[in-house]
Amino acid sequence: MLLDRTTRTKPWQRLAAGVSAAALGVGLLAGCGSDSADKDKKDDSANAAATAGAFPVTVEHAFGSTEVKKAPQRVVSVGYTDDQNILAFGIKPVGMVDQYPNPAGQSPDINTQWPWVKDKWGDTKPEVIMNNGDTGPNFEKIAALRPDLIIAVYSEIDKAAYDKLSKIAPTVGRTKTEKEPFSAPWQDNALHIAKALGKADEGKAMVQGIQDKLASVKKAHPEFAGQTAVPLSWYKNAVNPFTTTDVRGQLLTGMGFKGQAEIDKIAGTGFSTALSPERMDLVDVDRVFVINDKADTDALKKFDLFANLKVTKANKVSYLLDSEGPAAGAAMSQATLPSLPFAIDELVKSVG
Repeated sequence: MLLDRTTRTKPWQRLAAGVSAAALGVGLLAGCGSDSADKDKKDDSANAAATAGAFPVTVEHAFGSTEVKKAPQRVVSVGYTDDQNILAFGIKPVGMVDQYPNPAGQSPDINTQWPWVKDKWGDTKPEVIMNNGDTGPNFEKIAALRPDLIIAVYSEIDKAAYDKLSKIAPTVGRTKTEKEPFSAPWQDNALHIAKALGKADEGKAMVQGIQDKLASVKKAHPEFAGQTAVPLSWYKNAVNPFTTTDVRGQLLTGMGFKGQAEIDKIAGTGFSTALSPERMDLVDVDRVFVINDKADTDALKKFDLFANLKVTKANKVSYLLDSEGPAAGAAMSQATLPSLPFAIDELVKSVG
């Protein structure tokens, strides 16, 4: 699950020494067979019509600025959820991050089968260039995909990783104003990616559509404005609430709920924090949204300190399956242009 990124306390360090455009590109690409070439042609053809947009475009980001001179045909997504925002514009990334571990032997990859992206992927099978929990992307795999644009927005790459990616293809990092990875508003991430793809106007329209949907929820549920809500997960035998700056917290405040500012203070620059037993009071609020699959949900329900909270006893806890069933938790956690409408509908249903 996406919470795995909390285990990283340092920037990515597995940055293959001496990586250069020549080392990454020429040697590897010389070994590509006809099957790979045929697949590349198919990928390029599928994206050709979708990528028409306003070019050239210059995108400012956390590591400087990047010029995208023409419509990209082969886009690699290095951000955890960037592939979905790219898909929103009809472009299928040739490489992506494996956000949720795919069950052994299962095909196709679970990350291409969410209800909100399955039709957009079709029968395309992108290359996995990083797994959730890895210390960094596989630069050799990325180079072998011969990208003409790399998107690393919802990502924690540092300057060293950015420089290496930029030697492979023009690379767009996270938003310029983002102080910590994963803290930018979902709107900013979506618009940032839209601009890089030459789809700024389309991106604005999509973001506005989701904001209108949130506004309709607020209007239909004015009671949310008087309630404090906390999203959380049971992770490593502890209750882990998410901050108001995390996408999950942003979505709840976008629906009208108030956030729990005290959790933000304890989390510091993180997007979530593991609560000690004596601070369980921080999640004893008006409404709690639990994001876990069944096994972890069952474990949380057996945790006495949680079971005895007033909010739990009042049945004001919504249990959202993460990657199982309708995967409402995954939709909420990803907070992308395709997943948000689905997540909003599921959240409203969960409160009755």
